[in-house]
Amino acid sequence: MPENEVQDSGLRKAVANLESILVQGETVQAWAAQRRLFALFHRRQMIAATNNRLIALTRGPVGGFEYQDLRWQDLKEAHVSVGVFGATLRLVAEPSADLASAQATNRDLTFAGLDPAQAQAVYRICQAQDQAWREKRRVREMEELRARSGGVQILGGTPGHPSGDTVDVMRRLEQAKQMLDAKLISDAEYEAIKAKILSGS
Repeated sequence: MPENEVQDSGLRKAVANLESILVQGETVQAWAAQRRLFALFHRRQMIAATNNRLIALTRGPVGGFEYQDLRWQDLKEAHVSVGVFGATLRLVAEPSADLASAQATNRDLTFAGLDPAQAQAVYRICQAQDQAWREKRRVREMEELRARSGGVQILGGTPGHPSGDTVDVMRRLEQAKQMLDAKLISDAEYEAIKAKILSGS
């Protein structure tokens, strides 16, 4: 656990419960708890950022804790704001895989009344994970586009009968241009891909 001081007995129980659900190799990098004043009329919450996910703990109505997980790869946005009564951390995540739902909508998770310093520490980890996963998705998309642009075999047509693959050539050239415009490939890579497509390779 990070070196946050845990003097509140209720928080000590939450921290102990949190540590009990961590998987092998998972470590808590930062955590934030609701201020006691804010939680007078609510069930108190605590959030923890680990190297694998964000975990939210809510004290149960008759004791114990309820848990909610957010995988880092599902995180789309993270926002933090600090006010008079504490900090609010708002996270927007990809829809959960719910087969019963006809329409998938983003998940909006809001944690209010957090200790400001703790909330900002969790927010920094959310931002770092968001950026890391954006880069991973960008690299994966680039690799998929490269595979599609070079992975289709172009067949030659017969004299007097232009090849039906002309449309395919145009599609591959357009994909390569899109990759160049999106800065997924360099000018040199674009020229090499274009030459390969036009040569029928």
